[in-house]
Amino acid sequence: MSTSGKLVSEWPLPSITTLGSAVRAKGIERELRRRLPWPTKKFLTVEAGSAILRMPDAYSEDFEAASATIAQALLSITDLPVLPSEAEDILSISSRERHKWMNDGRLKSAGTRTVKLRGRAKAVTFHVFEPDHIEHILDGGLTEVWREEDVEALAENRRRAAGKAALTRAGKRQARPTNVARTSNQETEPELEGWEEFAKKGLLR
Repeated sequence: MSTSGKLVSEWPLPSITTLGSAVRAKGIERELRRRLPWPTKKFLTVEAGSAILRMPDAYSEDFEAASATIAQALLSITDLPVLPSEAEDILSISSRERHKWMNDGRLKSAGTRTVKLRGRAKAVTFHVFEPDHIEHILDGGLTEVWREEDVEALAENRRRAAGKAALTRAGKRQARPTNVARTSNQETEPELEGWEEFAKKGLLR
């Protein structure tokens, strides 16, 4: 389609593709651009639930090739792994919660990806997630369930710690009278019989 001297193609993105996340939409845009030749990357945007390719009329041949590439890529875009930042945005969770729930197995990793970011000498490796798994967590409201479980677990851990501390204090209190009694006996030990008479006779001089 050509409008006002520009060639335009638009592909609707179903909600299951972006999972309602602007961060996920931007990730899909980057993935689609990655598959295009360098001169045409900038002409593709993802906005308002659609992937849109806008190119000047002079790029007609490039436009056809880019359109075919995008259409093919979109066939499997719903399977694109969910990145950590995308998962946090989709589920409205913090980075700390993501790490915690991954470590205890509630949030399941689909593997890792390694990329070298511009300006960094070392590559970065991070976990990614299956879109179906993230959608299941979202639809089931599991993040709220997990937060409640974490609050209960924290309260239980505190109760156990308080009970353990109380037992330790009680054990110290039980041991203390024995020591006091021993000290008391030492302080009130009776003097030797006849000591005063012994001293009067000057036998210690």
